[in-house]
Amino acid sequence: MPLPAITAVHTHTLTPKGSDEHTDLLVVEEPLEIRIAYGNASRRQQLSVAVTMRTPGEDEDLALGFLFTEGIVQRPEQIASMRTLSDNTMMVELAPSISVDTERLTRHLFTASSCGVCSKASLDAVQMVSCYYPTRGYPQWPREVLFHLPDRLRQAQATFEVTGGLHASALFDAEGRLVLLREDIGRHNATDKTIGGALRQGETLPLRHYLLVVSGRAGFELVQKAAMAGIPCLAAVGAPSHLAVEMAQGSGMTLVGFLRDRRFNVYSHPERIA
Repeated sequence: MPLPAITAVHTHTLTPKGSDEHTDLLVVEEPLEIRIAYGNASRRQQLSVAVTMRTPGEDEDLALGFLFTEGIVQRPEQIASMRTLSDNTMMVELAPSISVDTERLTRHLFTASSCGVCSKASLDAVQMVSCYYPTRGYPQWPREVLFHLPDRLRQAQATFEVTGGLHASALFDAEGRLVLLREDIGRHNATDKTIGGALRQGETLPLRHYLLVVSGRAGFELVQKAAMAGIPCLAAVGAPSHLAVEMAQGSGMTLVGFLRDRRFNVYSHPERIA
């Protein structure tokens, strides 16, 4: 997996003993506009559906993951093609048979790198209903497996080791093996890249066999994205929000928070933790 974009900057480090000039490596942050083309061959139309601040790299994964977790497409085969129009614009050609709810997409979404839900007009606009419901009690993860996941996540974060400035999102199987990891300056972008990457690599929906681990907190938008993919368990190194817990409870998802230092809290559906 190629490293995301990194740039070198000149900086001064000040300490009680004085100052030091050196070069620091930072993650690049740039906007990505996601456009869709839809309709039959004689009446193709284009629509800009989102602008998200992201770390360049795996933009096709990000675009597919975003369109899927926002309910614009339901299956990868509904996308005919994807192409880059410029460094920061991705065009997604939908299959001619796909209908688009343009009324829901008339607003131009701007998604900051630190926030997913705050860009929405209202909670009603993001209360997506997943067509996938996890199987009760399946799969199960021994607590010892979960204890090791933060270290495995961190060890696989190549760019974080260089810059310290990226979130990570990763899929693990029931034995705790890393299946797929993506990094991005935005936690919700990292999750979209992970889900989109899994779909582009041929994983079939729903993703019922995997556990999703995220490096930061678990907000509502991450639970919503995991629920759209049918992921049965989401584990966060940080804290969940109350709305994230409510949605996890309602969607049948196991939600784990504060997964670090060989301990964690289970906020919903603990029957999956053996």
